[in-house]
Amino acid sequence: MNRDIAAGKLDQITGKAKQSVGEALGNQKLANSGVANQVKGAVQEAWGSAKDAVHALSHDAHTDAQAMSADVRQRNQDKAHDVRERVVSTAQKVKNAVTTKAEAIQREHKRSA
Repeated sequence: MNRDIAAGKLDQITGKAKQSVGEALGNQKLANSGVANQVKGAVQEAWGSAKDAVHALSHDAHTDAQAMSADVRQRNQDKAHDVRERVVSTAQKVKNAVTTKAEAIQREHKRSA
């Protein structure tokens, strides 16, 4: 509970007490002042609740963003690993093909010599 909610609740309680005393004494000004305090307190409490809700949403959004960021980072690392593996595999295939061709040329050269 934040400060606005607590202050709003206190204003509502104070206002209700003022209203009751004003009505009991026949003092319309005091009774009206009590109603005004209750309205002020209700608005302040609602404001505090709204602030808490926004804070919670902000916190959730931040947490979600961090989780998504970690997920994206992991997917990028996985993709980078896959690309490196394909590059190494392709290089190995090219090396094998060149070696095979070079050995074939050497064999042909030895036969013709």
